[in-house]
Amino acid sequence: MVDNLKIGVEVRKVDSQGRLILPADWRQSEVAGTQEVYVIKRKGSLKILPKRRVDLTALFDKVDLGVEVISSWKEFEGEFYEGSKK
Repeated sequence: MVDNLKIGVEVRKVDSQGRLILPADWRQSEVAGTQEVYVIKRKGSLKILPKRRVDLTALFDKVDLGVEVISSWKEFEGEFYEGSKK
C-alpha cells in the first residue's frame, strides 16, 4: 500500500482515443488486486471509483427483521410489505 498518497487535483492529457493515465500512486493504493474501476458518467464530469469485492457474509447477522423465526415466507412477506406501507 502507498503511504504517501497525494490528494488533490492533477491535470492529465486525454489521447485521441479518449484514454487517460491514472496516477500511479492512486492505482497502487486503490486499484491493486482488482484492475477494474467503475466510471460514473454525469453531465459535465466523470467519477472513477475502484471496484472492490464486498464480503456480504460479514453483514449476515446484522439485519434485524423484527421476528425470531420465519416459518412461512409468504406470511412474512405479507407482514413485511404491509408494515412498510404504514
